[in-house]
Amino acid sequence: MTKNASRGLIVLAIVLAVFSLIAFAIPFAHTAVFWIAYGFGVFAILFQLYIFKTSFAGNGDAKSRFYGFPIARLGIYYLVAQLILSVVEMALAGLIPSWPVIIINVLALAFALIGCITAETMRDEIVQQDNKLKKNVSAMRELQSLAASMVSQCGDEEMKNAVKKIADELRFSDPVSSDATAELEAEIRSQLADIQQAVVEGDAEGAKVLCGKMMGNLAERNRICSISK
Repeated sequence: MTKNASRGLIVLAIVLAVFSLIAFAIPFAHTAVFWIAYGFGVFAILFQLYIFKTSFAGNGDAKSRFYGFPIARLGIYYLVAQLILSVVEMALAGLIPSWPVIIINVLALAFALIGCITAETMRDEIVQQDNKLKKNVSAMRELQSLAASMVSQCGDEEMKNAVKKIADELRFSDPVSSDATAELEAEIRSQLADIQQAVVEGDAEGAKVLCGKMMGNLAERNRICSISK
């Protein structure tokens, strides 16, 4: 158990103790309304265990925790509202019937559950989109890194200029891949491997020819990226 989890449990235990002290130290009428109000109050406290686990589930990185805060905030709002509602209901326990108390508490719980489920769904969708974007940019980042490293390997000045132009074009290209660009990117990757081989062998002419062909593919990829948005 992490320190934050331990602290959370301690806070909930304190809240439960204070709530129970208020419920039983003050001479409320111990009618059915009292026990219903007390039961919903205790449930709201224990419900935070699920809220905390849901809010900060996942790989535990800072971004995942950040996306979980709206869920935790909703849980805390429900807890505060329910505890206040429970105390008011316990104070009126001898004056009001049980059926409106049940309805009000169930509605409060239903709104809290719907809000948490909605927030959790949105969090999961955002995380999924982030992971997809990270995966989509990884292919171009790899090509950019490879092209940049090849510039320093060029011995011939003309070959170096041609490879540098390729590296610059890759650096300023749209980094997000898609199904529409997958085939072109596979060809670009193959051409870049051929250019690297030419650089290693010192084949300046071959490298320049390959760079020219690759520039055409990069221009086509940029066109596809632009019309796909």
